[in-house]
Amino acid sequence: MKRFTSKNIRSHSGFTLIEILIVVAIIAILSSVVLIGLGPTQKSGRDARRLSDLHEVQTGLELYYGKCGFYPSTTLNGGCPLACDNTVGYSGMSAALTGSGIGVSSVPQDPVSGHTYYYGTDKNCLKYLLMAKLENPDNSVFVNYTAPSSTDFFGDFSTAGIDCSTSTNPYYCLAL
Repeated sequence: MKRFTSKNIRSHSGFTLIEILIVVAIIAILSSVVLIGLGPTQKSGRDARRLSDLHEVQTGLELYYGKCGFYPSTTLNGGCPLACDNTVGYSGMSAALTGSGIGVSSVPQDPVSGHTYYYGTDKNCLKYLLMAKLENPDNSVFVNYTAPSSTDFFGDFSTAGIDCSTSTNPYYCLAL
């Protein structure tokens, strides 16, 4: 029969509490470094989605213009409004695109709740302005970027008081 001595027990025992705590601390440090490093990548990904969304909305706006002769201005299911109403914002434009029978089933929304896209038309609904607020002010899209003035547009721009050409915030605007 084998006798258990302190020497035998020690050779068969597992990790000590100190060793386990050190391993857990190292894992925690590595996890925090990885999570901190992913932050800018996630922001860049959301900004890329915002830019893609604006171009997708632009396509819908051009389809609408081809059918109605002006850009969305009022919410009307199943067709084109009879006249321009330039007070419509992004949500009204979304409803006009999805309800006009041009094949647009949904309009993109910002990937982060609490943010929104902006939309406005000129007084005749023959020009439009789309805007997204990006998270990264150093985004490469701002290289050689000349922002259009939003002072001639209504809808979200008249109520929000945002001017794409003078704002220091990272607003990216598309105008036609």
